[in-house]
Amino acid sequence: MQRVIRLNRISTVLSDMEFPISPARAARECEGITIELAEGSVSFTETIRESHEDQFLSPEDLELELMGLLPRSAVGEPFQSEGDA
Repeated sequence: MQRVIRLNRISTVLSDMEFPISPARAARECEGITIELAEGSVSFTETIRESHEDQFLSPEDLELELMGLLPRSAVGEPFQSEGDA
């Protein structure tokens, strides 16, 4: 099943999984999910397959790893901060 999920909503998908979970099993369970980024989109399955972790103990662990695997432009313009004057 094909689904498009905005990056800020990915935790809702991850919280439905049973943990601990391996990257391979997470990839299988999320087959067909595309994550919509600030610029472009990525396949959840292809992205999480790049992980070198053995398993994730919680949804938060998996989300943190996923965020680290996304391209730099995933959440907006690199090196920009709304707090800078």
